[in-house]
This record gives sequence, C-alpha cells and structure tokens, in this order.
Amino acid sequence: MSSEDPFGGMFGDPEELRRRMAELAEQMQGAQKVAWADNAIRLAVEMTVAGLARLNLQGTAEQQSQELLQSMRTLFPEAVILVREAREGFGT
Repeated sequence: MSSEDPFGGMFGDPEELRRRMAELAEQMQGAQKVAWADNAIRLAVEMTVAGLARLNLQGTAEQQSQELLQSMRTLFPEAVILVREAREGFGT
C-alpha cells in the first residue's frame, strides 16, 4: 500500500476513478439542464393555456378572433422568454 494513496488501489487506478467521477458529474449536470428546460417549456405552455382559458369570448367571430389576438400579444412574449431561457439551458 502506497503512503501517497490512502486507498491503496482499492478502487483501481485513482486517475481512472477521478475521470469516471468527472464524467458522471457532467452527465448529471446535463440531466439537470434538460429537466430545467423541460420545466420552463411546460410552464410557458401552461401559462398560455391558462390565460386563454380565462377569456370569456363574446360577440361575432371577428370580435372573438380580435380578442384572442390581443390576448396572445400579451401572453406570447412571456412564453417566448421562458422558452428562450430553456433553450439556453440546453446550450443551443
């Protein structure tokens, strides 16, 4: 047993173990980014759906489409911000 390595080869080559641990850490970090991005995209969709579901559309088809369009002008930029941040989480 070497005095430099307190585990004395118990886990094989220490450099190999360090390399594998670094790879595992990278994989876990990547999985966290994917999970965060997925949650942000889901939130953007839920915000949009919830906002549109609250509308009480009345009037002619033209009036209703105008109301939907106006609502989307408010909701869509917020959703786009979340999706953009999610994409940055993916590194794209």
